[in-house]
Amino acid sequence: MFARNTISVWSILKKCIGHELSKITMPIVFNEPLSFLQRITEYMEHTYLINRACALSDSIQRMQAVAAFAVSAVASQWERTGKPFNPLLGETYELIREEKGFRLVSEQVSHHPPVSAFHAESLVGDFVFHGSIYPKLKFWGKSVEAEPKGTITLELLKHNETYTWTNPTCCVHNIILGKLWIEQYGTMEIVNHSTGEKCVLNFKPCGMFGKELHTVEGYIQEKSKKKRCVIYGKWTECMWSVDPQIYETHKKSEKRGDNKNWVDDLEGADNDDADNMPEIQETVSVVPGSVLLWRIDSRPPHSATMYNFTNFAMSLNELQPGMEAVISPTDCRFRPDIRHMENGNMDEASKDKERLEEKQRAARKERAKNNEEWSTRWFQMGTNPYTGSQDWIYSGGYFNRQYHDLPDIY
Repeated sequence: MFARNTISVWSILKKCIGHELSKITMPIVFNEPLSFLQRITEYMEHTYLINRACALSDSIQRMQAVAAFAVSAVASQWERTGKPFNPLLGETYELIREEKGFRLVSEQVSHHPPVSAFHAESLVGDFVFHGSIYPKLKFWGKSVEAEPKGTITLELLKHNETYTWTNPTCCVHNIILGKLWIEQYGTMEIVNHSTGEKCVLNFKPCGMFGKELHTVEGYIQEKSKKKRCVIYGKWTECMWSVDPQIYETHKKSEKRGDNKNWVDDLEGADNDDADNMPEIQETVSVVPGSVLLWRIDSRPPHSATMYNFTNFAMSLNELQPGMEAVISPTDCRFRPDIRHMENGNMDEASKDKERLEEKQRAARKERAKNNEEWSTRWFQMGTNPYTGSQDWIYSGGYFNRQYHDLPDIY
């Protein structure tokens, strides 16, 4: 990792307060050496949870597995304070992981606003997982808030079921001073459009005493609104499921015994310089009778000095022997600024980033001059049949490996 220089950080950021960051060119010290298309691919790290859902015969149990997958998909954000590179218009990324049983393709389909579309499918025809993400970044003085607009759709083909949800908001604190830390908050509502069952998960904001940091709590209900199970845990650790009655009884008995005095934690709460990261509370207290749905994999030992990447994230930019002749020339593994940064050549990375952004601007001006519209290659704007909203739908053909007439973006 590359150390950030506080002075230059502030000189850039004070121009941005209250604005959306997608329109502002950020210096490379804020980045991590991956494209946002690769960051989206990290949703697939725990694909075994989708495979588990495919194998279950009970729809409530399938919803538990899907809920665990939806939470696990944002778990890689933990301590990931670097910003992924904005993809260039027409940039693509593919990943085939036979041991996890999927292949994925993504494309940057729009630049203003920035929209990334992805489509993943099971190698044995069990599921399709797709969506388009429009990350809205706002700077609030001490923190940057990223709201991932866009719906995610998971189709379990054998069960003829479709689930949709949106991800929580992610906030990076202490951009200027102090230790960077991350929280996610907001409500994630997962709907099974085939049965009417619903899982509502509340990603709790940290709160005054940090008691709620990373906490996720919610329930699965039937179409009739009857609650079938409570889901709880932390998105940084694990998720559990338990019967609602048992959960309520446990909570009541906990309240009676919980006379801790939290006043000590108020010390330093009004520190104007930094948003103090709360002390991490003891891990999730498990209610007796709970079933474990998911537990996070531990990060590699050197992760903290390598942008807090997971093992999965570390593999995403790898150009394996023979790959160059096969994958699309627009794949972000060929993107020189990210490659330079990964190799620690910050000056070259910075120069290449500026060159690529300038090349993109020039191409846009040229299209405007000739009255040409940009046309996407692998995704088309359409309607998501389950939500009724506009969505980018994969038009197929990427893995036929016919890559002619592609834009020269690098």
